[in-house]
This record gives sequence, structure tokens and C-alpha cells, in this order.
Amino acid sequence: MFKSLRGLFSNDLSIDLGTANTLIYVRNQGIVLNEPSVVAIRQDRGPGSHKSVAAVGHEAKRMLGRTPGNISTIRPMKDGVIADFSTTEEMLKHFIRKVHRSRFLRPSPRVLICVPCGSTQVERRAIKESAEEAGAREVFLIEEPMAAAIGAGIPVHEARGAMVLDIGGGTSEVAVISLNGIVYSQSVRIGGDRFDEAIISYVRRNHGTLIGETTAEKIKIEIGCAFPQAEVREIEFSGRNLAEGVPRNFTMNSNEVLEALHEPLAGITSAVRAALEQTPPELCADVAERGIVLTGGGALLRDLDRLISEETGLHVHVADDPLTCVARGGGRALELIDMHGNDFFAPE
Repeated sequence: MFKSLRGLFSNDLSIDLGTANTLIYVRNQGIVLNEPSVVAIRQDRGPGSHKSVAAVGHEAKRMLGRTPGNISTIRPMKDGVIADFSTTEEMLKHFIRKVHRSRFLRPSPRVLICVPCGSTQVERRAIKESAEEAGAREVFLIEEPMAAAIGAGIPVHEARGAMVLDIGGGTSEVAVISLNGIVYSQSVRIGGDRFDEAIISYVRRNHGTLIGETTAEKIKIEIGCAFPQAEVREIEFSGRNLAEGVPRNFTMNSNEVLEALHEPLAGITSAVRAALEQTPPELCADVAERGIVLTGGGALLRDLDRLISEETGLHVHVADDPLTCVARGGGRALELIDMHGNDFFAPE
């Protein structure tokens, strides 16, 4: 009963629990939280030592690669699913409390969490249990491509096919949607994190320099591209020279980043082509007419839409505010669940 009372003072939340970032959408308020899915854990020294949370989100991400021996930074999500259950639970608790900061009672919200379509029943149960342990009184799950399609404004209830490619931090998911259901989906464990890893490997191999995740991400954001550019852009960064063992500046250009990203981008375009090959003919005709919609943070990579259009021969466009599509679509899905019942978007 007390949990129900707390629920009256809690907001309904849609959570995009991503490998790279966690976004929370609150009904009638929009996106209220967008923070890195990173937790810093402090290990106390001495007998009977225990672990405690040192920082979560932006503060924890700033610590990546800069921590002393007794503090470790953890990404509790890997490839869109939970890799560290207890740390994910602590992260969710922190974020849920943060969006209810002005409330007197401990929050007990209804929560909808977006899950990869390629996740197993065990992985989905872990996500659900983690949210319940974090204080949610009721937890719903929705597959990410469906939430992304709703957030992108696609009329998913129509008897017409629509194709969505959602590129997150850990996974890229391509799905064909019709009549409130996913007709075909494929999930490949390639996303923004794989882009960063490819840049780190390229810099090490071609420049003899070691850089961290944060620097690789900056390179990707500032000069990254998926298609040859008319104007070659350059940027200067620092890293540790492997031969000398000391920090050195190096210059990298957009053509080098394109070369570094060739393999992960090829994996994504292959998944899109495979989806088109597996789509029933009538729905394939709909997709040819309507094109492919790109969502997720990875959709912000320059000219990714052009690359996929060249590979498929179809019109491709990036959704408005692609980074928040999944969280916003989850919020709308919660409203539809209220109208039509719990099984309206229930994943199998």
C-alpha cells in the first residue's frame, strides 16, 4: 500500500537504457535526463572494506582513464544489455531519484524500458528485475526499433511497412514494422562504441600513438564521416607515443577516419541489405516508397544516410533529434499502453 502511495507522487518514465547513454523521458515534460551510462565505484581500503558508488553519469565519465587505484569506472551495459547487474541497479536508482529530486517520498514510478530486439529472455528479465530493484512499481518492456519508429513519428499502426535503422552505442538494429508489430528485425553488435574502438586501433596502427575512448569519441564527432567528403577536415589531438612513451600531438583527417570506420560501417550496411532481402514483397514495396529512417546517436555520423542510400538505392533520411527518438517513442508507447492494455507493444 505504501508503494502505491509513493506511486501517486512519482512520474511515469520511459528509459532508453543504452550502452553509451541513458535517457529518461517524463510524460508532459519531455527528456529530463541524458547522461552517460558510466558508474565510478570506490573500493575502501583496509579490513572489512566495501564498495560504494563514487559518481554516476557525466561526473563518472569525466573520470574515465583518470582514476586512482581504489576507484574504477564501469560501463554496466554492454551491447545494449546488462553486463553488471548490481552496478546497473545503482545507476538506475541514481537516475530515477535525480528526476524525482523535488519529491518528499522515495519514488516508485511506472517504468517502460526499451530493449534490443536481439536480447534474450534472460537478458530482458535481468533488465526488468534491475528496474524493480531500483524502485519501479511496474515495469514494461518495448523493443527499441518500435520505440524509435514511434519517436520518429512513423504511423506504426498502419498496414504499411516502414523500415527503421536504430544505431546505438552498443548495437545497431534494423526492423520492418507494420500494424503495431515488428515483421522482421536483426540486431548486430555494432554501434558508436565500435566506431570509437576502430579509431583507437587505427591511430595505434598508423600513428604509433595510444589514445583513450574520450579522445576517439571527440575525433568521431568532430571529423567523423561515412562517405568521402568534398572538403577534407583535419584535427589535432594528443596521445601517448608508443615508441617514446611520452605524450605527443598528432594530426588526423576525415579521410583517415573514414578508412578507420570502413569495417563497422560495412557490417551495418550488410544488416540493412539482409533485412531488405528477408522482407515480404508487399512490405518491401512500402519501404521502397517510404524509404529508411535512421535513429539513434550513430545516425549523427556525417553522411551515414548517404552511404546507406548508395548501398541500397533507397531514400534514407535521419529522424528529427535521432538521439532521443527511442526515449520519446517509449513515452508515447506508455500512453498507448494505458489506452489499449499492457500487451499492446509487449515483446515476445
